Amino acid sequence: MKGVNYLELTPFRRYGHKEGTNSNVVVLTPRFENSFFNNVFGRMNRQEFVNTKLDELGSDTWLQINGTTKVSDICSVLTEKWGDKIAPCETRVTKYLTQLYLDKFISFKEIEN
Repeated sequence: MKGVNYLELTPFRRYGHKEGTNSNVVVLTPRFENSFFNNVFGRMNRQEFVNTKLDELGSDTWLQINGTTKVSDICSVLTEKWGDKIAPCETRVTKYLTQLYLDKFISFKEIEN
């Protein structure tokens, strides 16, 4: 990702989510990449997904990721909502998105093409 203007990237989610407590997001990560193992463990009453709970800022950031909105626009929306609580927004959001990318929760349209 060197040489890429991070603010011009368009993130998209690789996993689904549900609303948890306090309207925070819970990301639903498949326990196994292989659907065979998910089916086997599903029959054993094991959960098919690992639940990853996000905090307030993480949840708001996650909800802005829709596959069409650029990182710069996400930062604008979050700055308008959170103000100084998220400052410096660009730095915090890009670090957070980098971690989501490394954990394979998200990817970017410009990288996948």
